[in-house]
Amino acid sequence: MARFTFFGGKGGVGKTTVSAAYGLRCANAGLKTLLVSTDPAHSTSDVFGQQFGDDPQPVEGCDGLYAMEIDPEEEVEEHLMDVRRTMSEQVSEVVVKEMDRQIELAHQTPGAHEAALFDRFIQVMRESDDYDRVVFDTSPTGGTLRLLALPEFLGEWTDRLLEKRRESMRLYDMAAVGGKEPEKTAEDDPIIEHLRSRKEKFEFAARTLREDAAFYLVLNPDELSVRETSRTIETLRSYDLSVTGLVMNKVTPSPEDHEEGRGASYLRNRVATERERIDYVRGEFDVPLVAVIESRTTEITGDALEAVAAGLDVAVDD
Repeated sequence: MARFTFFGGKGGVGKTTVSAAYGLRCANAGLKTLLVSTDPAHSTSDVFGQQFGDDPQPVEGCDGLYAMEIDPEEEVEEHLMDVRRTMSEQVSEVVVKEMDRQIELAHQTPGAHEAALFDRFIQVMRESDDYDRVVFDTSPTGGTLRLLALPEFLGEWTDRLLEKRRESMRLYDMAAVGGKEPEKTAEDDPIIEHLRSRKEKFEFAARTLREDAAFYLVLNPDELSVRETSRTIETLRSYDLSVTGLVMNKVTPSPEDHEEGRGASYLRNRVATERERIDYVRGEFDVPLVAVIESRTTEITGDALEAVAAGLDVAVDD
């Protein structure tokens, strides 16, 4: 059984509820479990009625369950400051001033959130030895896919930077004349050391995602959700990441047989349409539908969350 479990899907399908229920199910099975939210909406605190922060905290009333919420904005700020600290040791004061301006602009750069979250995401995986399971409630599909694509993309990018930096060091070496030692060498160059560290981090992430992670997609019984799920499965496969199962959430319950009137008629039509879509997913998708969760009239917290957890047929065993 993979130690890391990811729940992804289109925005609004109920990923937080499903991942919280799965985390609770793991904890109820006696597994020390960490639930990690990378969703900017931070709904995990709402589900458990308890405020979570950037560090794991015990979930009150749930033995063995811990939770944390990663703030994307704080991660971007810390990530860019780390870049500044690293580079400012290598360049002149004039360049540092220009770099500060570029870092300020980089806050709004496409991909800045993904890169920052990716670093934090790897840190959580590396520091999670105390837990039997780590469950990730990820941001909506587009952001998640970009995040999962980063190890390969950034690994290649880092290789090119290393090559360029080594060439630069080689030119320093050639410039040393008259038996003098070169001012800089590849062996003690902090930038090369930093790039090597980044490369090792990306390799760890890529290896862990492929060998010790399971991916579940949450969807609703509507046309858009079904189509996006199909595309997401194919996209993940293009990254050599296979989806373990699908969770159909927010399924309309059937009215009782004796119920009549417009409301009951509407519900019967809706239920019939949703059943066709569920049958379609079961018949046409080559990924198993592992759970079907009905909509509830109350918020999914407390006993309702326990009920969802009990009915969530997603394996927790070793």
